[in-house]
Amino acid sequence: MTEHPTSHEGRQPLAARPQERARPRQEAAAGLPSDVPAQPGGPTVPGQEAPAQDAPGGAVRPGGPQRPAAPGGADRPGSPGAVAVAVSPQPPGGDGLARREGDRLRFVGAATRRIARGIDLDEIVLGLCRATVPTFSDEILVYLRDPLPVGDERPVAPFVLRLRRSDRLRLSDAEGEELVLVPDPDPTPAAELCEVRGGGALAEVLRGVRPVFGDSAAAKTALAELLGPEHPLPGGLRAVLAPLRGRRRVIGAAVFLRRPERAGFEPNDLLVAAQLATHTALGIDKAVLYGREAYIADELQRTMLPDSLPQPTGVRLASRYLPAAETARVGGDWYDAIPLPGSRVALVVGDVMGHSMTSAAIMGQLRTTAQTLAGLDLPPQEVLHHLDEQAQRLGENRMATCMYAVYDPVSHRITVANAGHPPPILLHLGGRAEVLRVPPGAPIGVGGVDFEAVELDAPAGATLLLYTDGLVESRLRDVWTGIEQLRERLAATAQLTGPDHSPPLEALCDDVLDMLGPGDRDDDIALLAARFDGIAPSDVAYWFLEPEDAAPGRARRLARRALARWDLEELTDSVELLISEVVTNAVRYAERPVTLRLLRTDVLRCEVGDDSPQLPRQRRARDTDEGGRGLFLVNRLARRWGATRLSGGKVVWFELATRT
Repeated sequence: MTEHPTSHEGRQPLAARPQERARPRQEAAAGLPSDVPAQPGGPTVPGQEAPAQDAPGGAVRPGGPQRPAAPGGADRPGSPGAVAVAVSPQPPGGDGLARREGDRLRFVGAATRRIARGIDLDEIVLGLCRATVPTFSDEILVYLRDPLPVGDERPVAPFVLRLRRSDRLRLSDAEGEELVLVPDPDPTPAAELCEVRGGGALAEVLRGVRPVFGDSAAAKTALAELLGPEHPLPGGLRAVLAPLRGRRRVIGAAVFLRRPERAGFEPNDLLVAAQLATHTALGIDKAVLYGREAYIADELQRTMLPDSLPQPTGVRLASRYLPAAETARVGGDWYDAIPLPGSRVALVVGDVMGHSMTSAAIMGQLRTTAQTLAGLDLPPQEVLHHLDEQAQRLGENRMATCMYAVYDPVSHRITVANAGHPPPILLHLGGRAEVLRVPPGAPIGVGGVDFEAVELDAPAGATLLLYTDGLVESRLRDVWTGIEQLRERLAATAQLTGPDHSPPLEALCDDVLDMLGPGDRDDDIALLAARFDGIAPSDVAYWFLEPEDAAPGRARRLARRALARWDLEELTDSVELLISEVVTNAVRYAERPVTLRLLRTDVLRCEVGDDSPQLPRQRRARDTDEGGRGLFLVNRLARRWGATRLSGGKVVWFELATRT
């Protein structure tokens, strides 16, 4: 885009036109300030005297008596809404005037378009600088309020301006090279911060909102305050100080500077500066509002998705989330991994219709509901059934798809239930990628539909990939074509690592997303990958204990034998003490056999289950109490511990670190 200059060295000063009489009304309609102060005795051409006689078109030449721009005194200088313009002789035929007016209009149009292209604060300020330097000025200083008020927020005191950007270009004079514009390493020095004093000259200029020439008395004092006492404006520089006013308040100021060898600013340049300042300030206002909305959207999405994935025993996890577009960063896609009793883990991926804040809010409610239901250890089909009921309670047309799977590392099995979601893909250790056959089910929110669950093998070394339809469906391909392409991509990636090694999870997720082409991002994408390591049967010990007084002693003996078999005798004392306390508490309230299970992985995990739903609670026992110290010992000696309520009771577990 070509930007035209508004003033050049060697051109004649601007002459008036008969249409100047109608300018105040036109400027008011265009949103420009209509009360720019008159400049008596406008510029003259060097070496010429300005005769005191009427110029063509009814204007007055510099040096002669001023005449009102319109009869009746409505537009006299100093009256409200007046614009008095000092002009110089018009070249014969008016060609120079028309050319310069056309240049000015084209420059304003190009500059405002360039400023309007910016969507964030830096882009808008950069657009102002690039549009005006060196076309309109040799240098520009842009000050913005710090901090910038957002919307209707009341700005904080004191009123501080921070130098946001300072741009200056010069012509390169390298021998043998074309003259080109390059950054000037020595811009006009200016203070980084300026506190605007109430009632000061700078505050008065900013309150007036209109651009002013830098050689006026008020502007000189205001510039000295803005640039700082230690940074006086170099002699010979001509300046225009333009306040930046947004929708409600002044948010900054722009200083346009010209060097002595260039023609000075003309009265009509104040109108150009006003246009640039108005478009820049309104653009900054919108950019700040957009930034706040984008921040809210990002925070909403971030808080509704897991900050980090858990690291349950026997499975490794990786995930990815991509919004549909940068301008719509929230949506209804979600993923989750929820540890369950017995070292199991629930894997969840869902997709609420739409990409709006409403979809994200519904997604958050459904995800919270799924976590609550998973904590009750309900079967996958029952979880989907309750999610369906919850979606109907949220309102009409609250539709979502969901895949809910539970992996058991001890049995090496996975139970999957589906609610209208694309089927998962299982990548086997040898490199074969298989689309699992699971009942399709109806989407959540339809109501009155039964959900089915299937139990499948989950061999060690295999990788399960759960995803939303944004990964496999777009305007360019249907969902089944995308699923087949995804399956082929997984198989090709697995071939690179060989038949005896599974591809790294993080690299696998990145490689899957690389299959998306330029036109394939029509929807949000949520991706959850789970690598099944499992727990070997030799690392599991499981017993049933009758709820009787001898149960704690038997539990200690069984645990001692298992630790000896695993060569973990150094943990015997701690394990016996903690098992005795937990089993004693379980036997006290249980009516059915108590379960005891030891798992050896990177830690030693002990799980004690009974049919009492009441969860144990740690409390501080008094000196005279005979009991109440069991969980205190567990909390002090165990690496981690917890209790989970089941549909038929509870499980209390603790972990101890093994030697490395």
